[in-house]
Amino acid sequence: MAPSIVLVPGFWLGAWAWDEVAGLLRDEGLEVEAMTLPGLESAEVDRSAITLTDQVEAICSVVGSKPEPVVLVVHSGSGFPGYAVTDRMPDRIAAAVYVDTGPGVGAMNPDFEGDEYPLPDAEQLAEEENLDGLSESQLATFRDRAIPQPGAALREVIPLTDEARLDIPTTVICTAFTSDQYRDAADEGYAFVKGLNELRDVTYVDLPTSHWPMWSRPADLAAVIAEVTQSVSD
Repeated sequence: MAPSIVLVPGFWLGAWAWDEVAGLLRDEGLEVEAMTLPGLESAEVDRSAITLTDQVEAICSVVGSKPEPVVLVVHSGSGFPGYAVTDRMPDRIAAAVYVDTGPGVGAMNPDFEGDEYPLPDAEQLAEEENLDGLSESQLATFRDRAIPQPGAALREVIPLTDEARLDIPTTVICTAFTSDQYRDAADEGYAFVKGLNELRDVTYVDLPTSHWPMWSRPADLAAVIAEVTQSVSD
C-alpha cells in the first residue's frame, strides 16, 4: 500500500497552490492532503505572533493524523519547517521531497524586521525568482491570492536533535536551479540547503522550470512525487 502524501506550499501560498498536482496524484490512486500553514489562511488573519514552531506543529498534526508514515513534500520556504518535522517525528516520514528547496537549518532570515513579509511587486519578483513557464494568468492568480508570510517565522531557529532524520530517503527536485547548483549552495553553507550536508540518502532530480513547478510543469512534478511514493510503498 502506498503511503499518504502531504503537500506543503511555500511562501505566500495556501493549499490551493497544489490543486493541479494533487488532482493528478489522486488520479493515480494516491491519497493526498495539501495544507495551509498557520498565518497564511487569509489576508485578514492576525499573523503577528505566528512562529515557525506554530508551522512545524501544524505539519506534525497533519502527518500524525495519518495511519502510516507519509511522503512529506515541501516547497520553497517550507523546507525549513519541513526539515524540523523530519527531526520531530522521523518514524512518521517514509520519504521527504523538497521542491526547489532543501532541508533548511537555522533561521530563514534572522535580520528580518516586521510582522509580515508580503509578496514582492511584479518587477522585484521577476528579478529575484525564476518565472520560466508561468503564464500571465498564473502570475495574476498568484498575486491575487498571495498572503504575507509571518515575520516571526522568518527569524526563529528550530533546534534539530534526532539523528534518525538523517536516514530518511530524501529527494530534491531542482527546478529554478540545477542539482549542481544545489550541491554548491550546500557546500557554501547556505541555510536553506544546509541539511543536505548531513543527510545520508539524497537523490537529485533536475526538472528545469520556474520556482513554482506545480504551475509550470504540474504533470512532470506529480510524476516525480508519485515515483518517490511508489518507491517507499509496502
